[in-house]
Parts: sequence; C-alpha cells; structure tokens
Amino acid sequence: MFKKVLPLSSILFLRFLGLFLVLPVLSVYALDLKGATPFLVGVIVGGYALTQAIFQVPFGSMSDKVGRKPTILFGLLVFLVGSLICAYSTDIYTLMLGRFLQGAGAIGSVVTAMIADLVEEKTRGHAMAIMGGFIAMSFALAMALGPVIAAHYGISSIFVITAVLALIAIVILFVKVPTPPKIKHIYHGKTSTKDIIKDPNLL
Repeated sequence: MFKKVLPLSSILFLRFLGLFLVLPVLSVYALDLKGATPFLVGVIVGGYALTQAIFQVPFGSMSDKVGRKPTILFGLLVFLVGSLICAYSTDIYTLMLGRFLQGAGAIGSVVTAMIADLVEEKTRGHAMAIMGGFIAMSFALAMALGPVIAAHYGISSIFVITAVLALIAIVILFVKVPTPPKIKHIYHGKTSTKDIIKDPNLL
C-alpha cells in the first residue's frame, strides 16, 4: 500500500507546500504592489482557495473521462503557470490572476480518487490518513520556512520555488505513480457535473 500511496501523497505535499510557503508573508508583499487595496490583498491571500473549491468537481469528472494521470498533469501545469505569473507580477491584478490559476489546478479530488483506485477498500482509510498527514506536514513546514526564504531571497523567489516544486511533482507522477486500472463507474453516461453540483448531500 505504501508504495502506491506515498508518491501520490508526495505530489500533494509539494503542491500544498508551494501554496502555503507564501501565506505568512503574502499580505505584506501584496500591499506594496501597484493598485493594491486591503480588499484586493484579501482576495489574493484567499483567492486560490476559491478557485480550488470551484474546480474540484470538474477536475474529478474530467479524471473519470480522460484518466487520472493526464488530469493531474494538467492541474500541475496550471499550478506551475500560475506560480510563474505570481513570481513576475508587478501589479496587484497580475498577482491575483496567478493566485487564481494556482488554485484552479485543483488536483486534490483526483489524487484522492486515484488512491481509492489503487488501494484495497480495507486499507483505504489508512491511505487517506497518510495523505492528510502529508498535507498537514506541508503546512507546518511552510509556516516555518516561508518567512525565512522571503527574508533572504525575496517573496518572488518563493513563487519560483513553487514552480520548481510543481515540476518535481510532475516527475514523481510519471516515474513513481503506477497507472490505475480503468474503472467504469455506474454513474458514467447518466450523471453530469451539473447533477453533482446540485446534489443536496454534497452541498
């Protein structure tokens, strides 16, 4: 089980580490950019979470249709592009676009589904706990490292590091992650993304 779960958990770890590294210092940095207001800075700090929430369900549906690995690759590439836009932004609106793109690469649901594909049902809970532990570690590490990196190399360097972490995650995806079996779910062909969003239990 560990050989299947650890590479996928590592991918999420690298993605969330990149997102979290900038959190302790982003608001101070963003206030100095051209066009910044307290409201727009607040949007930038939390904006990634908004687009991440919006795109979770479409990414999950996409992974059912085109496959888990291609969807994760697409999400990591979107995240990488968003990170580079943030790194080289000179005004508040460009930084906002980059942050929205960072969140739009919403691969969390796809990684969760892929773990469910690869792991037996009796060990699935354990596998999800491992994945959650990796996300928690990324947060703790980022809170400690973010201010140190920003103080020595500048906040733009954090976004460049984030892009590099996305590249490493892509390498792990193709070198270490096994290709899951193609599973035909009973809801395929009769359930759309719109139906999922309307489900009162999910809401």
